[in-house]
Formats: sequence, C-alpha cells, structure tokens
Amino acid sequence: MAIMPDHWIRKKALEEGMIEPFVDRQERSGVISYGLSSYGYDARLAPDFRIFTNVDNALVDPKDFSSQSFVERSGDSCVIPPNSFALARTVEYFRIPRDVLVICLGKSTYARCGMIVNVTPLEPEWEGHVTLEISNTTPLPARVYAHEGIAQFLFLRGDSAPEVSYADRGGKYMGQRGVTLPRL
Repeated sequence: MAIMPDHWIRKKALEEGMIEPFVDRQERSGVISYGLSSYGYDARLAPDFRIFTNVDNALVDPKDFSSQSFVERSGDSCVIPPNSFALARTVEYFRIPRDVLVICLGKSTYARCGMIVNVTPLEPEWEGHVTLEISNTTPLPARVYAHEGIAQFLFLRGDSAPEVSYADRGGKYMGQRGVTLPRL
C-alpha cells in the first residue's frame, strides 16, 4: 500500500471527479490552509453545523439516536462549547476509487488549540460529503471557521482492489449529502 502524491490526486480529481470542488494548490493567505498538498488534500469546512447540547436531557445512543441531542446552526464560523463537540461536513464531495482507502487527520492549527477532528476511514468506492466530528477538549468555548481548512485526507492505494467495496455491500452512508447523523 502506497500513499499517493499530488499529481495522482490532481489527475483523479480532474479526470474522474474524485474531489469536487477541487482546489489545485494550497490556499493560505489569511485562512487556515486548504487544497492540494504534497501527499494529501486539505478539505474545507462547510457552513452547516450540529452542536451537541443537553438541553432536553437526551441520551446519546448509537442504536437509537435522537436528533434532539443537537442544535442546528449555519454561518461563517461556529463556537463549540467547552468539553463538547459539533458535527459538520466538508465542502468537498469525495468519490473514492475501488483500490484506495482514505485516512483523515485534523489540521495542526486546530489541534494546537485543543480541537480534535475525528473521521473514520473513507472506504473503497464510498462517496459523499464527509461528516466530521470536531471535539473541543478545552474548558473554554472554541471557534472553527467555515470555508477554511479543517482536515487533511491521505490517499492510500492498495496493491489490488478489494473483493468487496463499500458500494458492493450497500454501505449505509453511501452518497450522503450534508451533515449526516448516526444511522443503524
């Protein structure tokens, strides 16, 4: 398995629509960087947020998830309460090739402020907007910025395609658009 470089990412994005919209270089001026990097792609945060709240004393249960656990907000930034988290999504829509697995890591700018971005791997032949969990591990409110970089995606190409891809098994998050809550 090899990590794929910028020219491979560019070709897949432009010729096969692997990333849409695609930014062909690092945008850095006055923003948290986003776009194509040497061995990855820094995705942007969309302006749609679901902020975790306990206003209604809801129980967080992945087998019986209640949307009452979140309040919806949209805008150019989002304040995440102390020791809490928000769900958000990427601006970019991803289409993962059959022989590729994608791993996501949070941007160092946010990590140095105590904010952690969590994303499960993007499996072969999965597609959609990526739902992100952004945790504020600090005892203070923390701000994240829409339309700017939030996480870097690394593309790992296997020596061969898997026997069964995410699409083949009809994965429950296939084709998701917007911020997607847990499904059973």
